[in-house]
Amino acid sequence: MPDTPDAGARLFTPAEVAEMLQLSVDEVIALVLDARLRGMKVGSPARWRIEADSVEGYLDDQAEEARRMALWRESNAASFPELWGRGPARGGD
Repeated sequence: MPDTPDAGARLFTPAEVAEMLQLSVDEVIALVLDARLRGMKVGSPARWRIEADSVEGYLDDQAEEARRMALWRESNAASFPELWGRGPARGGD
């Protein structure tokens, strides 16, 4: 976790990120602690802030994971006749 944000970086509160991602604030903080979102404590008293670019990256990662899972399910649902043709199996004479 960086100590200071990049110049011009937009920061969100955990509540704002929770609303965007439809998660609880505790789940957002857990994502920060797991380094899946970039966040830092700023101010006095210190309060969590999450980088906007980090949220976009997280959403991109989630979309890619969903795409891969859909391809995996599709490949598991495919049967051998669909992949290799519908004719009878031939012996290796």
